[in-house]
Amino acid sequence: MPAIYKRILLKVSGESLSGGKGMGIDNDTLHRLGKTIRDLMGLGVQVAIVVGGGNFWRGRTSEGMDRVTADHMGMLATAMNSLALSDALEQAGAVTRVISAIEMRQFAEPYIRKRSVRHLEKGRVVIFACGTGNPFFSTDTAAALRATEIDADIIFKATNVEGVYDKDPRKHSDAVRYDQVSHDEVLRLNLGVMDATAAALCRDNHVSIAVFSIDDPQNIIRLACGEKVGTIVS
Repeated sequence: MPAIYKRILLKVSGESLSGGKGMGIDNDTLHRLGKTIRDLMGLGVQVAIVVGGGNFWRGRTSEGMDRVTADHMGMLATAMNSLALSDALEQAGAVTRVISAIEMRQFAEPYIRKRSVRHLEKGRVVIFACGTGNPFFSTDTAAALRATEIDADIIFKATNVEGVYDKDPRKHSDAVRYDQVSHDEVLRLNLGVMDATAAALCRDNHVSIAVFSIDDPQNIIRLACGEKVGTIVS
């Protein structure tokens, strides 16, 4: 089936790269994801990625540490994940560019919007590292910001649950999954799709979000081809 989107921003949590271990990187999981993204590009889709860093560091749970310092450490964790994902994609046959909001020229290009878009137009996977480059902002907010800046058709938010529910399905067996929900409802009902800053940014800039389970990476392909997977926030 042909893809229905031209340009996608894929948001991947750090934990999803750990393969269920909670910490570190699972090579099998990493390479499965790399091959899926390569196949997605084979459909003619331009792919940008924002990766979290929770498999290495969670600054908000660092007791007693200065929040700004903790967030800076979290940015470094996203850079490690970005480099690892870049390597897996290159091994799968894709061409990548890691682009960092924090200057680290030996490892990544500095973020320049027009250059990032040009990489996408040339068929390269662009991986955005270090969030927005600012403390107090999550990688969800970075995904919303970069998706808006590069004019992505949609954000694919890969999670460890099947979509958006009215309550946490891991705690409540009677939780109901939404097929579609509005940005306003996400904010009003505090549905936890993204933090409030990211959700409001998507709403205000009319950026849709597809929330789905990354346990089966092929869900990315199914979504790109228009199949009903997970929940659409629009």
